[in-house]
Amino acid sequence: MTISLPIKPLRFALCLWILATSPTWAQSPEDPFLHRRYDQLHDSPMQQKFRRLAPIPAGVVYVQKPGEGEPAMREHFRTMKKLGFNALKQIMPLPDWTVERIAAVALDEGIIPWWYGEGGYEDITPELRQKLGIAASLPMPQVLQHPKMLAHQREILKKRNDRMMVFADQSPAKRFMRTTSTAYDPEIGGRGTELSPKGEILFLDWLKSTYQTVENLNQAWNQYHAGLFLREERPFRSWDDVAANWQATSGREYRHLRDIFRFKVEHSLLRIRDSAQKIHQFDPQMPYRGGGELGLFHPMAYMGVDMEGIANELTNYGSFYPSMHFSWHYDAVQQEVTRPSYMQASLMNDLFKGGWTGGWESTGGPQQLDGEQLGTNNSFYVDGNILTQFYLSQVAAGFKGFGIWAWSVRTAGKEGGEYALLDKHGKVTDRAVKIGALGQALQKYRFELWQAHKEPAVGILYDWENEAVWGAMSVPGRETFRMQPVEARVGVSRALINANVPFEYVTPTDLRKGLAGRYKIIYLPAFIALQSDLLAILETYVQEGGRVVLDLPGAKYDAFARLLDTDQGSAFARIFGTTLDDHQFSGTNVQLYLDDYALRGFVADLTPTTGQTMAVYDTSKPAVVQNSLGKGSAVLLGFEASRDCFRPGQPANEQRLLRYTLGGYSPAFTCTGAIAYRLASPTADHYFLLNDSGSPKSVRLQFARYRYQSISDAITGEKLDLNGTIALERHGGRWVRAEK
Repeated sequence: MTISLPIKPLRFALCLWILATSPTWAQSPEDPFLHRRYDQLHDSPMQQKFRRLAPIPAGVVYVQKPGEGEPAMREHFRTMKKLGFNALKQIMPLPDWTVERIAAVALDEGIIPWWYGEGGYEDITPELRQKLGIAASLPMPQVLQHPKMLAHQREILKKRNDRMMVFADQSPAKRFMRTTSTAYDPEIGGRGTELSPKGEILFLDWLKSTYQTVENLNQAWNQYHAGLFLREERPFRSWDDVAANWQATSGREYRHLRDIFRFKVEHSLLRIRDSAQKIHQFDPQMPYRGGGELGLFHPMAYMGVDMEGIANELTNYGSFYPSMHFSWHYDAVQQEVTRPSYMQASLMNDLFKGGWTGGWESTGGPQQLDGEQLGTNNSFYVDGNILTQFYLSQVAAGFKGFGIWAWSVRTAGKEGGEYALLDKHGKVTDRAVKIGALGQALQKYRFELWQAHKEPAVGILYDWENEAVWGAMSVPGRETFRMQPVEARVGVSRALINANVPFEYVTPTDLRKGLAGRYKIIYLPAFIALQSDLLAILETYVQEGGRVVLDLPGAKYDAFARLLDTDQGSAFARIFGTTLDDHQFSGTNVQLYLDDYALRGFVADLTPTTGQTMAVYDTSKPAVVQNSLGKGSAVLLGFEASRDCFRPGQPANEQRLLRYTLGGYSPAFTCTGAIAYRLASPTADHYFLLNDSGSPKSVRLQFARYRYQSISDAITGEKLDLNGTIALERHGGRWVRAEK
């Protein structure tokens, strides 16, 4: 039986067009990292406006304290402004106040009362300059400070707040519409494969729309494979048959479970699109934000969420963000904060390449009693140094602004006295001072940061479809499966961070749109399901000079959970120079070793064809195979290299992964003893150095391929010695600006 891909015709045609017209390895000496292509990926008039304005809101949540009236409120806003905060991420009023009334007071004190700060300005067009009598030649930083422009934009914001007040007064709920999305909509069912009665009806409609014919559905749901067809009797015969019997599909069949996840995603995306359009209709200059309250170390496909899909919806409307709270979102990484916070921010930034991302829901203070997991094992010490690391990591990841929960504490109940920049008495803390100073530096260098890019050596491939297959596999009670791709992504990221190797998360969508050439190496961690069309892209990428690394458990299935062809003559064998004959497992009835390392997890039976065996198991069978193809190479790691690095404190595992991954690559900069991230802009590069140890350190930032006139601390302005050491506080960090 010939199996066709049951993809919507228009979507399939678009995929073919992209593959036909987009190069996968197309660099130029002037743009070796394909920054222009990167910037085009989520381009729109709204995103172009943001790039012109270069907004970097330093925002906080104002929680009104009982008895706190306008004089106290104004004092809060003046203190915020003095420290370096310029926006309110959110306002939580008392019952006898409204958000809009407090917003009016904030505007009067020079604080923009919305998360987007100057991103909500009227676009500064040539026509607006002419109207206000501002010279067309005046640089944008000076335009933004021009008295006429400031007065004009203040009036725009005031009128917006007045209109919002009218809307709220006239609405049944007596409040303005939502200006942000949630990541998940429970209306159609809970997490995983649970569907509500309404969800079941809508799911059947979605199946008809997606597959068009019952035959396409049978093909997609593997109804011509032994043991998977309906009750082991027959495939589906009609849509009425599907409606009556689809729930009897065997749990061994994974694609129909993936489709439930996908249906939930697309339903949520429709709700987000509708919400964003309503805000845009109310005021086209007013940004909308989406992403929200979902820890990025959760199995997103299983939870019915597609963050890349949300990012795509926001292209025309606003900004993309995660929620980042230690005790809500870091339990999946054993409460480790420093490295995972960069991973979390990077994943969100990298899913919205070319678009505006920010930390619009980020933590501000200590947490002991409240969060996703209760108890002291999920409680955190949070001072100015910890927050410095946290927010420098966000800036390093590409975020352009933050919204801190909160400025002032909740005064009763859950989260009372926690999470805030002020202490529980309302006094300014070192946290507030340090992050306020960061806010001032962000304003100073906002245009450099908006022009800045990562320059990654490694692209870590992230694919919703791979995680969906893992999630489908986990449904029969094997819950740990859904976490394996998350742990693998964390593991390879950790190894690269510790080695000062710049990386970025890249998706199949990015590769299809020609971004492969941005990376010297593309790493596929725990890719148990590999979309078939990616093999052609990766083969071309390798032939043109790239390096692909795949570890285990990898390449077992395609996206329909059918066994992937990895035999001789397959695209897989051409790329990796070996067949993958069987997935095996080490550490239960048989213990395999790689050198002296006891392997625990997936291993493989490999038969090299054109590839060279680089390492063997203690059985003398191939464990690592490297293949040369055209100008590039590919490596198959026959062990769980990335998951072996999931937990901290495993340097030997990290070195093993790096040895086979990096090939001849050497870091362009190093900072032994500290974590170091880099953003490159035309006038200066920005380095973010973090000391996650409990002792102060002096470290040396060394450049193998860069030359600078001078370096300085971007926050304090202190001049630093290019060839000297840089002092880092315990659990602290510094932002170093290197002028070209």
